[in-house]
Amino acid sequence: MPGQLPSGSVPGMPESDLDRALHELVDRAGEVMRAQDRLRALLRATQAVVQQLELRVVLERIVEAAVELVDARYGALGVIAEHGGLEAFIHVGMPPEQVAAIGHLPEGRGVLGALIDDPHPIRLEHITDDPRSVGFPAGHPPMDGFLGVPVRVRDDVYGNLYLTEPRSGEFTRDDEELVAALAGTAGFAIANARLFDETLLRQQWTASSAQIASALLDSDSSTAISLLADELAARSTADRICILLPGIEPLTLRVVEARGLGADRMSGAVVSAMDTVASLSVETGASRAVPGARDSDSSDALAITVGRDPGPVMAVPLKHGNSVWAVIVVSREPGRPPFGPADLDIADDLAGRVGLAIELAEAREQRQRAERTEDRARIARDLHDHVIQQLFGVGLELQALAGESSTPAAERLLGATETIDDAIAQIRTIIFAMRPRGTEDSLRHRILDVVAEASSGLANPVAVGFAGPVDLVLGGPIGGDITAVARELLSNAVRHSEAEQIRVSVTVDATSARVLVEDDGVGIPEQGRRSGLDNLRARAERRGGNLRIDSGPGATTIEWTVPAPGTESNADHDAIGGPR
Repeated sequence: MPGQLPSGSVPGMPESDLDRALHELVDRAGEVMRAQDRLRALLRATQAVVQQLELRVVLERIVEAAVELVDARYGALGVIAEHGGLEAFIHVGMPPEQVAAIGHLPEGRGVLGALIDDPHPIRLEHITDDPRSVGFPAGHPPMDGFLGVPVRVRDDVYGNLYLTEPRSGEFTRDDEELVAALAGTAGFAIANARLFDETLLRQQWTASSAQIASALLDSDSSTAISLLADELAARSTADRICILLPGIEPLTLRVVEARGLGADRMSGAVVSAMDTVASLSVETGASRAVPGARDSDSSDALAITVGRDPGPVMAVPLKHGNSVWAVIVVSREPGRPPFGPADLDIADDLAGRVGLAIELAEAREQRQRAERTEDRARIARDLHDHVIQQLFGVGLELQALAGESSTPAAERLLGATETIDDAIAQIRTIIFAMRPRGTEDSLRHRILDVVAEASSGLANPVAVGFAGPVDLVLGGPIGGDITAVARELLSNAVRHSEAEQIRVSVTVDATSARVLVEDDGVGIPEQGRRSGLDNLRARAERRGGNLRIDSGPGATTIEWTVPAPGTESNADHDAIGGPR
């Protein structure tokens, strides 16, 4: 009809302008749709990142979400080490065999290092065109487009997101904004995951430290260090545990206990204080940590090293009051995370509990020793004041009766008197052994130690007796000779005699000092080796004495006699007829 507009026309607008407007409207609608799609993708990525609490899983989810968000082929998250470079490198896109062919993962150089030095986004159309690029190692896949965005945890840069090979051909400003928004969310997710991991770690070590302290409280303080090493190795994830004490030489530390990798090689090793952070813990009383570093020219002497790569090390002092008496050194293999502030706090808490437990164990043992000493002193007083006096009185009565009786009865009474005399001597030996030792061991104590050592493997312990002022007269070199003679004679009797009963006596009087060893064994064979006895004979002859041997099946007596130094009193004589 005349005057009718064409279909789809707008009054007053040429058809070409209308087409352009429609095209622009469609384009903007498409842009809105794409923006909505990307916002939905960002929302999905954000949800994927915040769903997990385990740190390692969170880091992997961040990289996967970033790759999906901008449709990149490769992605990685580099965790920045405390002293620069990359501590960890989580990546997606490359198959395991390709990763193995490359060898070392990136260390934070080139364009990656530029983002570490200046934490602001970097977007490159061609990564090789950037002057900071250092190229790729052998076996590395080709990469062209690059987008790097820092990931911040509060005010600290935790790491960087690296994305390469966008399937659209190049990264856009929208891609950069989307990844930056994801990085902001990732920072909060990482902070929460770290707090969660730290909380779990503290809970685990609170329980473990309580169990370790309880075990130490119930143990002997002499075994505390060994037990502590066992408990730490069993309850921690460390690859090696070493416990060090100050060395004999100045500025050295000695490894007294080691568990884990290379423990056999480390145990007993002496380390220069200049070569380990443990010496700083000794000086300052504070825990110290050293991160592992690749291709390091210098590392801690207690670090686990693979090639030239040392692993992380943490030194924790054990204190007694205000002084450090030992250091625990915890080591991890290269590539494992370094020890952070949370690890140091937990270690300090553990060290405080361990130190307190060991102090309490030592205090308990000192109290028990004091109680035992008091009990022994009481028993010794009772034996001396009552038992010996009663036996002494009975012996005197028997001697009196022997003088009034017929010959057969008198002999039996005198035999009973000798038995009582011997019992008194043994009781006095027991009393002496029960007394606390002074600063220097007496001859009696040395002989008792020799007897205890010889008795350790016998069904019946070696009997021992003393007569005369042994400790007053037999001091100095002659005391050393008597100890050596007693040890040699007892050793021979224990090893060769097959005896059921062995007795050693040390006697001194106005003229001589004697060591007498008796046994009921098989006797000394005529053709047997006598080099040890010949040496004892020579030792006696040098002092003007002699060695007498009377041996046969069932009865062997060996007497070593030398002239004794002059005596001024015989007040310690053990015979009933002597002074009390």
